[in-house]
Amino acid sequence: MSYTPAQVRSLTPIRESVEKQASLPDLRDVFLCHAWNDRGGAAKELHDLLEARGVSVWFSEKDVVLGTPLLREIDKGLAKSRVGIVLVTPALLRRVQGAGISEKELSALLARDLLVPIVHDTTYDALREVSPLLGSRSGLDTAEEPMEDVAAKLAELVTL
Repeated sequence: MSYTPAQVRSLTPIRESVEKQASLPDLRDVFLCHAWNDRGGAAKELHDLLEARGVSVWFSEKDVVLGTPLLREIDKGLAKSRVGIVLVTPALLRRVQGAGISEKELSALLARDLLVPIVHDTTYDALREVSPLLGSRSGLDTAEEPMEDVAAKLAELVTL
């Protein structure tokens, strides 16, 4: 099958995305679970701060290639990450109650030994109301320390 020049140009970003994905290492230091609504805000900020500290992060916004099955890519990301991080925000708490993708990620992450909740713009009490298991894990709270300090502590954890 041959493509017209216009079709080739339209496929270039997809090809580049696939090539970039292929060049990423398989094992990641952390899997960042977050609500869809937080992808451009707090989740992106935490992702960027961690990567600036040399932490490899599985982050759906960069690791799910256009046209691939989202749940399967998440499953692969979970399997290839050493530590789970859950960015707990009001949006995530709503999503978990709604039994969406975040709830599925959380279920898989709760089975791990190393899972760290990061509470942001909410409280541990609110988290415990929605997920007593996650709320029982020791974690960090951005009301007590800035996101930069949270990222530094997480980076230290994965380099142990």
